[in-house]
Amino acid sequence: MSSPTSFNRRLQRLFITGLLTLLPIWLTWVVVKFVFLLLSEISRPIIEPMLANLATAGDLAWLVQPWVRGALGVLATIGVILLSGFMARRVIGKRLLAWFESLIQRIPLASTIYGSARKLLDILQTKPDGTQRVVLIDFPHTEMKTLGFVTRVMREHGTGRELAAVYVPTTPNPTSGYLEIVPVEKMTPTDWTVDQAMSFIISGGAVAPDYIPFSAPASPQTDTTP
Repeated sequence: MSSPTSFNRRLQRLFITGLLTLLPIWLTWVVVKFVFLLLSEISRPIIEPMLANLATAGDLAWLVQPWVRGALGVLATIGVILLSGFMARRVIGKRLLAWFESLIQRIPLASTIYGSARKLLDILQTKPDGTQRVVLIDFPHTEMKTLGFVTRVMREHGTGRELAAVYVPTTPNPTSGYLEIVPVEKMTPTDWTVDQAMSFIISGGAVAPDYIPFSAPASPQTDTTP
């Protein structure tokens, strides 16, 4: 007969295993719920009257079932996303986006939020000039590192030393995080793409290469011998 201690240990292992099994499912559900279920509400005022008319005209009562409305809402949302991507690559789409952004700029709080988020996404999608986008910085001390994205390189007033603005996302939600200003020579560059870094962050480090740089590159030493 097993002792209470061994039973408690098995129970703890089962709990941890179940938690780790459900966590990625929960994260996936959160994303799906936001992108599809919430956005599908936009198409509901159009879909529901259309289905009601079709059900009445053709004696098709099953068209007004909730699952039908939900499925069509999801399909309509996917269509809107694909159409938005298609339009964004065309001249007319770029003009409409520019008009929308000019409209947002007239709303004080909305202009700040939209402008900052738009600029951050644009920066992450482009290659940096002279500085690796994905870097490691010391946190919370020199023997530990955290992953960050270089968003801008500035210079220190007076000395001219290069300083990098590094956005450090949190795990598993990379949309929240904090900002660090780090001397460029203190950063550890990586050869990771933004997509690889995002996978690393969202997975809590489970999706990662076998090797990763850790120490910052040594600064070049000047020869002081006469």
